[in-house]
Amino acid sequence: MKQRELLKEQIEKERRILDGCIEQGASQEETYRQSLALDRLIEEYLDL
Repeated sequence: MKQRELLKEQIEKERRILDGCIEQGASQEETYRQSLALDRLIEEYLDL
């Protein structure tokens, strides 16, 4: 259960970073990389 909570926190952190990329007009490449990082964490969370 603790691992699940840690992943939720990481997901929220990465989501905020992605939101910042979008709001600040980061490059498509940077935004895409951040999106992939977030997707990986979500997949890991769902696999638990």
